[in-house]
Amino acid sequence: MPSTQQIIKDLRLQTELHLQKTIGEWQNLPARELSQQPAEGAWSAAQCLEHLNIYGRYYLPLFRKAVEKGRKNGKGGSADFHSGWLGAWFTKLIKPKQGGALKSKLKAASHAMPGNSDPHAVLAEFIDQQEELLQLLQAATSVDLNKNRIPISIAPVIRLKFGDTLQFLVAHIHRHMLQAERAVIASRSLTAAE
Repeated sequence: MPSTQQIIKDLRLQTELHLQKTIGEWQNLPARELSQQPAEGAWSAAQCLEHLNIYGRYYLPLFRKAVEKGRKNGKGGSADFHSGWLGAWFTKLIKPKQGGALKSKLKAASHAMPGNSDPHAVLAEFIDQQEELLQLLQAATSVDLNKNRIPISIAPVIRLKFGDTLQFLVAHIHRHMLQAERAVIASRSLTAAE
């Protein structure tokens, strides 16, 4: 059973990698490369990030509340995190395999379909959200990830443990970062071919 500290460390590392990719490689790309769809009906890199921003707008405020509630309870973090069966299933479903392959193709919920927003504004919001997520992950080390429950976006009546929701969100971000990276590579190929 993984310790809470190890889970948070792994989630922080993955989030830092997402930030490095967006700041170090994508921040200065031309808007055209970020917004070009690699194929008919496929999402551009900017659309992948806007999809993630939609989820961030939902989950980050809930994570803030969970941290605040956990601090008010004053019991501190638990040594071990025990994933719930549903939370573990959702995370396993969404998490890419080693090497980046996807276990399953999933259709985005209608409320989370991205539009065609300004790609640099989308990227800036994504960076801000990832920086906030890093802060919340650090703060989460002092609360019990087993206690607080977070309503999921697709069915708010379903509430997962705080730790499960953190793991799900970071796995979801990783999934779409890989998709965005493929879109950037395809965009460069299409641009070079013109």
